[in-house]
Amino acid sequence: MLANLQTFEAEALNLPVYERALLAQHLLASLDETDEQENEQLWLEEAQRRYNAYKNSTISSRDAFEAIAEMRGQL
Repeated sequence: MLANLQTFEAEALNLPVYERALLAQHLLASLDETDEQENEQLWLEEAQRRYNAYKNSTISSRDAFEAIAEMRGQL
């Protein structure tokens, strides 16, 4: 499967810019075709993955109020 994906990617990158943009648009639109239940399941899995990474100290964390204040300062 990975070899097929790599072949497809190489071929896609050789397309003219307009055709690559059109392909990207179609691929992104296909992600919106998931139903609500599937979307919820995907988000639950992602939340669990992030929580596990946090608990295993493989990602860092920071205070939400500090992060929001920093972002507001950059606006």
